[in-house]
Amino acid sequence: MDHELAWLLELAVHPGELETVRALMEEMVASTRAEAGALGYAWYTSDDGSTVALYERYTDDAAALTHLGTFGERFAQRFLTAMTPTRLTVFGAPGDQAREALSAFNPTFLGFFGGFPAR
Repeated sequence: MDHELAWLLELAVHPGELETVRALMEEMVASTRAEAGALGYAWYTSDDGSTVALYERYTDDAAALTHLGTFGERFAQRFLTAMTPTRLTVFGAPGDQAREALSAFNPTFLGFFGGFPAR
């Protein structure tokens, strides 16, 4: 758990874009499932489809950076055309490179305080 990195990204879905988001989600889930360091990748939506949240969990900075690189190359343009990020909360202790990669979403960084890791 010392090196794991996770985040919760909340987004506002642009009007009329929910089906675009759904199709994009399916592509992104398949892509992320193939990444060796991805521990968890789950999408959630509000009842009215106006808000989406992504919970992502990676083994370490390297895995997170691999994912973010793929996101930037393959998905970012369509993702940001259909949704606007509203909040990013990062859990763990990312290194400088991971912090920089996540900085575009104006994150709040939270370090581990107590408890036990998810299994």
